[in-house]
Amino acid sequence: MDKMRRILVSVCRDRAAAQTAQFVQSITGHFSDGGDDEVDVSCSLEKNQFILFRGDEGRVRLKRPAFCPIKHLSVTEAAAIPLDVQQRGVDVGVAIILQSANQRVLLTRRAKELRIFPNVWVPPGGHLEPDETLLDAGLRELKEETGLKLEPDEVSPKILGLWESVYPPMLSRGLPQRHHIVVYMLLHSSLTHLQLQDCLSPSPAEVSACLWADSRLVRAVVSAVDGEDAEVQPEDVPSNISVLQVSAEGALSESSLPLAVFVTRAPASGPDVERVSTGTKFALELWLRSLETSDP
Repeated sequence: MDKMRRILVSVCRDRAAAQTAQFVQSITGHFSDGGDDEVDVSCSLEKNQFILFRGDEGRVRLKRPAFCPIKHLSVTEAAAIPLDVQQRGVDVGVAIILQSANQRVLLTRRAKELRIFPNVWVPPGGHLEPDETLLDAGLRELKEETGLKLEPDEVSPKILGLWESVYPPMLSRGLPQRHHIVVYMLLHSSLTHLQLQDCLSPSPAEVSACLWADSRLVRAVVSAVDGEDAEVQPEDVPSNISVLQVSAEGALSESSLPLAVFVTRAPASGPDVERVSTGTKFALELWLRSLETSDP
């Protein structure tokens, strides 16, 4: 995509003018003085500039994985990144956590032909484009990927959190090629997941399967923390999970996958595997917290 057609991340500290973030700059590290992997920040979208700053209002959690490649990049490794990649800056993505009336959320499996995170389970989402609001971008991507068309005035949008995403996700798989801040946005639908499912028409170029996850499955998913080795012992979750497979023509068919797929951790080395992305686990954990704090 042409650089002029992308919205990039800018950072601002201590009331200084916002500066465009560099590709090899850790955004989380910029704000976490002690090198922590998560920090609360404020964000704004002004004149096609997405700005992160320390503010007193509207703060949200920004997080990176402990194994974030940008965090661990050496000077030599940074210099080895091709110049065209270094000049990309940090892109802005929007991902939609769509909650149905009966408290299920929609996850999609990225098509295996995609260059970035193929065959990985994520919420619908994509790049923020010029002159869009965050909600505009999320609703557009939701429609493009799943066929679901929701109106802005009927979804009660809320930013759950921000995730610093790098691809490949670990240095053991190669030097960084893409660097994003992903805005996870929660949308509420007044329809049940089965009513929404009737309107699903996924794009097979982007989506190879869909899943409506309930809170029990989500708790199992987030318990499998990437980068840790503790055994995962899901409770009250079936050993096989119902999914909708998407054919090459876009047709949907009911199927199932082993629970093990959804509690698989990101491998530390070697090729990636089918799993739920680390950023998605972060967003789903925030979603579970939102259920606990929502009005009965």
